[in-house]
Amino acid sequence: MISRIFSASLYGINAIPVIVEVDSVSGYLTFNVVGLPDNAVRESRDRIKSAIRNSNYELPERSLTINLAPAGLKKEGAAFDLAIAIGILCTTSAISEGSTAGFVIMGELSLSGNIRSVRGVLSIALMAKERGFKGLILPVENVKEAAVIKGISVFGVSNIVDLVDFFNGDRKIIPTSIDFSRFQNDADNYSEDFSEVKGQFLAKRALEISAAGGHNILMVGPPGSGKTMLAKRVSSILPSLTVEEAIQTTQIHSILGLLKSSSGLMNIRPFRSPHHSISDVGLIGGGSNPRPGEVSLAHNGVLFLDEIPEFKRNVLEVLRQPLEDGVITIARAVGAFTYPARFMLVAAMNPCPCGFLNDPLHECICTVQQIVRYKGKISGPLLDRIDIQIEVKALKYADIENNIKQELSIDIRKRVNIARLFCLKRLRGTGVFSNSAMSKKLINKFCVLNSESKLILKNAMENLGLSVRAIDKILKVSRTIADLNQSDKIKSEYVSEAIQYRILDKEGY
Repeated sequence: MISRIFSASLYGINAIPVIVEVDSVSGYLTFNVVGLPDNAVRESRDRIKSAIRNSNYELPERSLTINLAPAGLKKEGAAFDLAIAIGILCTTSAISEGSTAGFVIMGELSLSGNIRSVRGVLSIALMAKERGFKGLILPVENVKEAAVIKGISVFGVSNIVDLVDFFNGDRKIIPTSIDFSRFQNDADNYSEDFSEVKGQFLAKRALEISAAGGHNILMVGPPGSGKTMLAKRVSSILPSLTVEEAIQTTQIHSILGLLKSSSGLMNIRPFRSPHHSISDVGLIGGGSNPRPGEVSLAHNGVLFLDEIPEFKRNVLEVLRQPLEDGVITIARAVGAFTYPARFMLVAAMNPCPCGFLNDPLHECICTVQQIVRYKGKISGPLLDRIDIQIEVKALKYADIENNIKQELSIDIRKRVNIARLFCLKRLRGTGVFSNSAMSKKLINKFCVLNSESKLILKNAMENLGLSVRAIDKILKVSRTIADLNQSDKIKSEYVSEAIQYRILDKEGY
C-alpha cells in the first residue's frame, strides 16, 4: 500500500512542494528513506519510530520505503518528520483514507510524539497559497507566523495524537487568524530613541537626511564620540514597515529560524551589526547549502558596519552588488539563489588608527603612511556608493550636562515620512522610490539648479577636487534636503548644506 502526503522544502528564500510517498510491503520491519535526504532526514527514522510507539500507535511489521519527491532536490532538516509519520500511519489505516488530501504538513517530532517548531513556514505558507492547497498543518509555535498569509487555513497541532484525531474527525482544530490592526498598533516599538542622545545635532541632521532619501552614510570621529549610539537609533526614524515589507523581512528571518515562537510579522525595521571578523559568506550569504547573509537580514532596515576599515578588503568589496541592485545573487552547482538586500548602509570609522587625528585635546601618534593605509582599506568604488560623510566630534562636558530637551525619534520620523511622500509623488512612474537610487537621467531632470547654486557647486568642485560622482551625490542629497523642506526647487542653502556632508573630500581628511 502506498500513501502520499504533501510537505515542503526550502529553496533559497522560497519553498517548493515535496511529496512524501510511503510504500509498505511484506517483510521484516525496515525503514529506508530515499530522495536525496541529508543526515538529519536519515536520522529521522529512529525519532519517528519512537514518536509513533509513544503515541500508542502500532508500527507495521513490514518493510517501509519513504521517497521524498522530487528526488533530484536535496532535502534538509527534521521538518519532514511529521509528514513521514502521518504517511506511515495512513498505511496502517490508523487515519481515514483521503482525509490528508490537500494539506501541507510540516513539523519535527520529539521521541514522545510532541511536535516541535520548524523554520521557513512563512515561505511555505506563500507556496501553499499559490499552489491552491486547502490547509497548512504546523507546530503550534509556528502558526502565528504562517497565518499572516491570507487565503490559506493554518492549523496548529502539538502532538501526533491530536493530528490523527483531527484527520479522523474526532477533534476540531480552529484555523489561526491574525489581527492586522494589532500589527499596526504595535509597530515602531523601538527600544532606543534619539532623545537619549545628547548633543550631536549635526550628526542627527545628517542621519535624518539619510533616512529621508535612503542615502548611505559614513560617520568619522574619535572613539567614544557616539557613532555607535547614533547608528543604533537610525531604524527608529525610518518610515514604518508596510505589511508587504514586513512579510519580506519576516520571510528572510524565518528561513534562518531567527523568529520568536510568539512572533507573527516583524513590525520594526531590522538593525544588523556584524563584527568586523565576519567572512564574505557570512555577510552576503552562501555556503555549500546557500543561506542568506547579514545584508539580507538587514533588508528593509539598517546594516551598520562599525570600524569599517577593520573589515577585510574582500568582505567589503562584495557589498557593491547589493548596494547597487538591492539584491544578492549566489551561483552554485545546484543553481543560482537570489536574496533581497535593499538596506541603508550606516558605517563608522576613526579618522586614523589611533583615533585622534585633528583632535584638539589628544595628540595623534599615527604616521602619514599609517593614516593613508588605514583609509585606503575602503576602496574608491565602495566609497562612491556612500552619499554622506560626516564628522562626529567628541562631546564636551557642557553638552552632557545641558538640560535641553532632545527631539524624539517619532518627531523626526514624521518629517522623514513627509519627505518620502513628497519624493514618491515626484518619482511616480519611474520605478525609483528614493532619491539615492536616481539615475543620471533622473538627476538631470529633478535636480535643476539656479545660477547661484551652480556657482557654489563649481567652487566646491574646484577647491575640493570633487569627482563627477561626488557632484551627483551632492545633487541627490540636495534634492532630499529640499524634500524635507517640501520645496520643488533646490535652493542654494540646500546645496551648501549638502557639500558639508563630504568630509573625506576636505584637506586633512
